[in-house]
Formats: sequence, structure tokens, C-alpha cells
Amino acid sequence: MDQQTVTLITGTNKGMGLEIALELGQRGQTILVGARNRERGQAAVTQLAEQGVQATFIQLDVTDATSIAQAAQQIKTDYGYLSILINNAGAAFDQHQAPATLPTSVMRRDFDINFFGLIDVTQALLPLLLKAPAARIINISSMMGSLTASLMPGAETYRASAVGYQASKAAANMFTVQLAKQLAATDAAITVNAVDPGMVATEFGGSSAATAQARGAKTPAEGVARTVALATRPTIDTATFTNTHGIVPW
Repeated sequence: MDQQTVTLITGTNKGMGLEIALELGQRGQTILVGARNRERGQAAVTQLAEQGVQATFIQLDVTDATSIAQAAQQIKTDYGYLSILINNAGAAFDQHQAPATLPTSVMRRDFDINFFGLIDVTQALLPLLLKAPAARIINISSMMGSLTASLMPGAETYRASAVGYQASKAAANMFTVQLAKQLAATDAAITVNAVDPGMVATEFGGSSAATAQARGAKTPAEGVARTVALATRPTIDTATFTNTHGIVPW
């Protein structure tokens, strides 16, 4: 990419999003800190600046159409294009409830952020991605959304039960595949891939970072390694689902 690489990361105010912003910013990318909460987003920008990364806050609630439209307009006005979109914002509300009793109202909350929000943001920013010489969409998914792994007794997610979260990630994987195929068929210079970061020591899902770490979770730096690789390698494939170990079964 000859132009400055402009990268928007959703859910950037903490956890993996903040780590991705730090690592890509340190590699010279222009970082747009997408966050729903203005105060937390600005705090993330300040924290990044203290570590030598210049970043700009973009107010972005992935479940709010007006917020998404305003974010797209701000990026269009300030930059005119977008090089990389990392759909990192996500949530899990299931609290390990059994599928026979988990209310669909909880599942809808999972889908609003992890699936519909991801799609709304991607569709709104696609015109800006098409203006870049080459662009990338990276969707943060999870092996918990793998139907194949869910049926493999040896898989690390075999005993996991968070059907709303898992179904929303499986749905996001299908969107990843279909959008990648559509863009490839039209010769658009945009790759679309899904990444499984694994269990990472953050506050995701209502757990504390310390609790997750005690359960063997990766550090944020370990969790974002594959995402950073996809965002920085000169060329990459499209329509893949991978983690740091390689291919993840759909």
C-alpha cells in the first residue's frame, strides 16, 4: 500500500482492541480508535500517545445506525478512504446458561453486537475501503463459533456452552465467507478474513483479566498476534479462518 495505511478498530478502548491499536500504531499505521464511550475512547487515545502512537478517536456504537453513519462520514471527510477495518467489538451475555433455557432475548443481544453490528459497520465503510488501493477486513471471530470444533471431543471448545455467542460468531463467519466471495468475484482489491484469538486475559464476557489468566488465557499480545499479522503482511489470502496455530475449521 503506497498510501498511508488508515486503520479503524472497533471496540478499541480496552483489551484486545487497545493492544491491536498499539501494535499497529507502532508499525506506522494511522489508528482510528472506534469506541462507543467518548470518555473511554479519548482515554485510549491518550494512553496510546504515551506509548508513542498517534491515534484519533472515532465515536462508534456498532448497534446504532446514526453513530455508524456519522463515523463513516468523519472518516470520509478526514481521510477520504479506509485501508483496514478490524471488527473487534464483541460481547457475550450467555453466562454459560444451557441452550434449553437460554432466553432468546439474551441471544439477540449477542447477535446485535457480534453479527448485525459487524455487518452494519462493514457495509457502511465498504465504499471507503473500495477507495483504497488495497484494503482488508478482519473480523474477530472465535473457535467457539466453529460447528466442526463443537463436535470434536478433543477440541478446546468442545465442552463450551454459550449458544447465543457461539451462534453469532458462526453467523459472522458465514458473512465473512460470502462477502469475501462477492468481492473476489468483482475483482475488488479487498480481502475478508476471520480470526480466532483464543481465550485472552481481558474483561471480556464479564470475567476479570486475572480470572481468565488463572484459567490459562493468553496475554493480549499473544491473542492479537494473528490479527496483527493479517494487518501487516504485504499479501494475504481471502476467506480464511485462522489463529496463531493455523487454520481453524469452519
